[in-house]
Amino acid sequence: MASALEDPALERYFKGHKAAITSVDFSPNGKQLATASWDTFLMLWNCKPQARAFRYVGHKDVVTSVQFSPLGNLLASASRDRTVRLWIPDKRGKSSEFKAHTAPVRSVDFSANGQFLATASEDKSIKVWNMYRQRFLYSLYRHTHWVRCAKFSPDGRLIVSCSEDKTIKIWDTTNKQCVNNFSDSAGFANFVDFNPNGTCIASAGSDHTVKVWDIRVNKLLQHYQVHSGGVNCVSFHPSSNYLITASSDGTLKILDLLEGRLIYTLQGHTGPVFTVSFSKGGELFSSGGADAQVLLWRTNFDDLNCKDMMKRNLKRLHFDASPHLVDIYPRTPHPHEGKIETVETTDTTTVRTLADKSEEISGYFLNPSLLTSECSPTSLKKKTEDMSDLPSESQRSIPLAVMDALEHIMEQLNVLTQTVSILEQRLTLTEDKLKDCLENQQRLFNVIQQKS
Repeated sequence: MASALEDPALERYFKGHKAAITSVDFSPNGKQLATASWDTFLMLWNCKPQARAFRYVGHKDVVTSVQFSPLGNLLASASRDRTVRLWIPDKRGKSSEFKAHTAPVRSVDFSANGQFLATASEDKSIKVWNMYRQRFLYSLYRHTHWVRCAKFSPDGRLIVSCSEDKTIKIWDTTNKQCVNNFSDSAGFANFVDFNPNGTCIASAGSDHTVKVWDIRVNKLLQHYQVHSGGVNCVSFHPSSNYLITASSDGTLKILDLLEGRLIYTLQGHTGPVFTVSFSKGGELFSSGGADAQVLLWRTNFDDLNCKDMMKRNLKRLHFDASPHLVDIYPRTPHPHEGKIETVETTDTTTVRTLADKSEEISGYFLNPSLLTSECSPTSLKKKTEDMSDLPSESQRSIPLAVMDALEHIMEQLNVLTQTVSILEQRLTLTEDKLKDCLENQQRLFNVIQQKS
């Protein structure tokens, strides 16, 4: 049995939304949490004592999905109003609008390098956008019903999507073709995502199941039937060893993927839970649901693993703009008392009727003991402006010639990695075919022996 110190613990909860929470996402540095809701607003919660929480107004219908860019200098949101918005996550909350689809948009997802954005819609399509030029690139059409979710693989070479046509499809972003297809007769997947090393995908099923597939050999690895209601969302721990699930049965469940078993059931929400997400370091996770509450949890059970990852990743040198998927950003607890002040921000270029800008919402906390002492509005604003000017601090200190050489090396390494991955997959398929041939030969030999 795990000791109490190793169990996940509810740290605090945020109140501010007026309707169900549909999506949550941590900023790359773990200091902010973005949430989307049926109330048509986004909210940006700051992990500083007595700090403001910003409400972003602009969408005209339910906000279905929200995600930070890898650098944290942009926030993307999808809505039933058929648009996608890009927000600057500061107190002004300026946004630009993409008239993205001809039906409600269900999800947004940045590629790991921040160059591309994938959007999934009830118009049965997935669309990919260039973030540097903020323009449409291409569409992916093969689904025959509403697309619920689309996610990039960690290396950006693939996109996985799930649809109410009861299929999960894998797409090649280079040739824009569907390269794999998983189908299910029992139900459709509400949500799907890659694990951090890109070898597996997990699906959250409307039929109450959670499935993990190995995309290298196209096989179902694990099948969990632990919920009594539809599963709405899943999130991989950065170690890839754990998966957390959110369900309409009102619970969160944590699965140990190495041992293939359920290890925790968490009951904090009243009513269905629609969304859950680990922080980039894995030491926290957040959940939201029909009760309009956003809960913040401390992971605890993988504490040792997180520390090992932290030591390993702090030694990494980053020359590319986007952070690695399993980078850990250490922070120290800072006990405090206080309330969160809410400031409403609007995009004045597109919204006609706005709520009172002076409207404020108090934040209520169960146990306000988790927070960093580094996160002030001034420093946050400065960091956001810095990031919008240049990709990262590390790049500014490296000569251009060295940067070019390193980029070339990285490109060559990517090519080698892709080649090895393709060879590995072909070898596996060859082994399977050889095994089938040997089994067929054995059967034929047995038949001949029986006849003789």
